[in-house]
Formats: sequence, C-alpha cells, structure tokens
Amino acid sequence: MFQTKLIVTGDDFGYCPRRNQGIVECFLAGAVSNVSLLVNGSAAADAAKLARRYNIPIGLHANVSEGSPVCEVLKTNSSLLNEAGFFHGKMGFRAALSKGLLNMSEVKQELKAQVDLFHELTGHLPPHMDGHQHIHVLPEVRHVFAEVLEEYGIEYTRVPIEPGLHNCDWIEPSLMDFYVGVEEDSLNTVDVFTKHGIRWPDIYIGLSTMGKNMSVSAIRNAIDTAIVEFTSKGPAQPEPQHRTVTIELMVHPGYPSVPPIGGCGEGPDDFSQSWERLHELQTLIKPELQSYYKTRNIQLCSFKDL
Repeated sequence: MFQTKLIVTGDDFGYCPRRNQGIVECFLAGAVSNVSLLVNGSAAADAAKLARRYNIPIGLHANVSEGSPVCEVLKTNSSLLNEAGFFHGKMGFRAALSKGLLNMSEVKQELKAQVDLFHELTGHLPPHMDGHQHIHVLPEVRHVFAEVLEEYGIEYTRVPIEPGLHNCDWIEPSLMDFYVGVEEDSLNTVDVFTKHGIRWPDIYIGLSTMGKNMSVSAIRNAIDTAIVEFTSKGPAQPEPQHRTVTIELMVHPGYPSVPPIGGCGEGPDDFSQSWERLHELQTLIKPELQSYYKTRNIQLCSFKDL
C-alpha cells in the first residue's frame, strides 16, 4: 500500500512582482505547496516578505546562469560573467563550462553568497536548494553544489530525471535534446549527491508538463506513469506495509512579466513574458486537478514535511 506525497514547487519566486502574485495565488488556492526563491531576482525581498506573511514553505533556486551575481567580489572580473557583465545564460553557461572557462571556486563563492542572502531575507536556511535552469547537475558544478549543501546542512535538492520522458512525443526536438542532456547530467550526479548525504524525492516531474505542454491530463498521466514505474521496480529490501512515495512537480506559474520590470538584473526573458506562465497558473488551480489528487489520495506537502 503506497501513500503519495506531492511537493508542487513554484520556481522563480522573486523574479518579478507579477510572478510573485501568481505564485501566491496558486499557494492560497492549494495548487502550489512549496516555492523556490531566486535571491538575485528583482522582486526577491518582496517574495520573502510574502512567504512570511502567508507561511509559504520556501527554498533556494540557486542561480549562476541568468542575470547578476549577488557576491560583491564577483560583480567585476569573474569567469562567471560575459562581456556585458552578466551571467552567461542557460546555454552560454554550458558552453563556457565545456570549454573549461569557468572557475569552480567562483561558482562555490556565488552559491554560498546566495545561501547567505536567502538566510538574510527569510531568517532561516533553505530546507531545499536546486539550480535555476538545472545548472546544479552539470559536470564539475555538481561537486561544488553538493559541498555547499553539506556545509550548510541543507538536506534536500532536485534531481531532474523524469520517468516516461522519452515517450513524450509532443515535446519539440530542440527542447527534447536539452531535456535528454539534463537527464544524462542528472544520472551522473546521483552518486555525487548520495556521497554528500543529500536527499531528493523518489520521483521528479516537470519537464514534460512545462509551459504550453501543461494540462490536467498531462500532469495526471505523468504522475500515474511515474508511480506505476516506481512501484513496479519493487523495494530492494522488505519494507513496511505502508510505504510513502514522494514526488516533486516543478511548475512555473505567474502573470507574464512586463518589461522593463523583472528578471535578475538584465530584464525578464521571453518565457517569463509569454502567456505560458499564465497558462500554468490557470491549469494548476483547476478543480479537476484538485479532485484528481483527492481521488488518488495524493497529499500535497513541502520539503519540510518529508
């Protein structure tokens, strides 16, 4: 008999006031149960206040790929910055890393500065910490990321390996290539995180249900597929009769950013300005989704409840 605990994490909290508003609405509607804060986001301080006001469980969305660093020393003359003085971007970071151009001690320095700023903004350390644009599972980065989590005693992270991803034929090829790369990096990260005593939910979902691809049926199918795959593997050793399966569903709800407001130092990106954010918000609060959770005895919770 399996009980299911589902963490629905609203990513990019702090990106802009309209993102914050959408995520808070989702939380109050019972559609999001956890949030991930971008401390270099233009509305990060406001997001931290909202989390306090509404008692929203909050973790850190570590960001070394978009916008500006929070570490003063790294704001000039750092390997993490491009010629314009901003982080290299989602693909630019990966390209610079593959060419050996990034200094890992600077990555570690920035990650620690972000944990410290999170603590300053919220009054506590993050119970969980993951990477914006999945940078935390990249080669080399995964090691310093794990060291930072262990140093601060941050127990939980995200490992984006999504069951059934390869069967999602609605995902456009260029995006699927990126997702497959993320999956490969994640598989190579498992041993590193395990060695450092870091934990993560049994199941991750969120690549196949992102933006325009999100629907009630897509979320339902992703959860059902993942649970079947997970439970069919069978436990490695005899377990108690009642076993809890933990799932994290990564989501990006919000109202579209309106430039120049938003972003992490260089204005909001295209995805943030698109209708897809609002589409996620509207899908997540649909009563059919809530009733599906009830029917399947799926309990929404946060990392603190694991």
